[in-house]
Amino acid sequence: MSAGLRAVQAASAAAVLLAAHTAVNAALLRRPAGAPPPVAERVSVLLPVRDEAHQVGGALAAVLASTGVPDLEVLVLDDGSADGTAAAARDAAAGDPRVQVLAGAPLAAGWLGKPHALAQLAHAATGSVLVCLDADVRLAPRGLAATVDLLRRHGLALVSPYPRQVAVTPAERLVQPLLQWSWLATLPLRLAERSPRPSLSAANGQLMALDAAALERAGGFAAVRAEVLDDVALVRAVKAAGGRGGVADGTALATCRMYDGWPALRDGYAKSLWSATGSPAGAAALVAALAAVFVLPPAAALTGLGGRAGRWAGLAGCAAGVASRAVAARRTGGRAWPDALAHPVSVGVLCALVVRSWRLRRTGGLAWKGRALP
Repeated sequence: MSAGLRAVQAASAAAVLLAAHTAVNAALLRRPAGAPPPVAERVSVLLPVRDEAHQVGGALAAVLASTGVPDLEVLVLDDGSADGTAAAARDAAAGDPRVQVLAGAPLAAGWLGKPHALAQLAHAATGSVLVCLDADVRLAPRGLAATVDLLRRHGLALVSPYPRQVAVTPAERLVQPLLQWSWLATLPLRLAERSPRPSLSAANGQLMALDAAALERAGGFAAVRAEVLDDVALVRAVKAAGGRGGVADGTALATCRMYDGWPALRDGYAKSLWSATGSPAGAAALVAALAAVFVLPPAAALTGLGGRAGRWAGLAGCAAGVASRAVAARRTGGRAWPDALAHPVSVGVLCALVVRSWRLRRTGGLAWKGRALP
């Protein structure tokens, strides 16, 4: 047996196992209640905004239309915006007494912008549940109550219901579905909720609910003050402090269009992928593994690497990768077909984005919302 055939068979076997794991996780993913009970405690929605005048009104309108949350406060913090975000927030609030629009303090040394803004919001909040929300998220009317119900019904300290990711342009459709697919394919969800191992953690800061007391035990947002991926770092801190937390199904609770086209997507992933991969060695290992498992099999099917047996093994591996992507899309409200057929291309683009992120990191070229990243 040739080395090429062995490599293709091993890669295809890995793709089949990951497809099976995706299906298991799709069944295990915690679902929100269809009709959540009214929330019997005070809920504080924390909305940090910087140059989001075009988004903050829609986010606030959706929050204020929430049902089943009778004791609600909404805290908006304008983090040094230059586009009239604070005025847009006040206009959207239209005098609603549940809303406070706060002016952010100057960025403190050793902090990144979003953790700094969230720390100020948490300090001002009075609720026993804190719900962190991004300005590009649109909650469904029952979304807030169902998020709190997920937190309390399952005894969690943190829950991150993953919003349905809206992908419009070809670039978005290629890359954005990999967010949900990545943890559905690779992370043992129930073990990850309770394990303190840093590698077994996933979260999405677009929509995240926390028990206020558990957050304090974890050190508050100061515990993640310098973290680019503050959401993942926060669930790690919460679990290290004895809490449980992780992702849940937020498909019917909220939507988010994270990036609107290739330039925004490219720059957004440049900001974070270096941090997600941990080190240059970790990035190289990840890129090699992704390419081996999801690019090599379709390449073998097309080129005949490893002969006839390699072609058939490659077809099986390619089909498994496509199936994994389709299952993840179906489970999280994404577009399964024909987008899943481009999974090998999607993985290739992601690998290129990882390389670009590290290159910019090394040359000091990373910035986000007008602030250089250290």
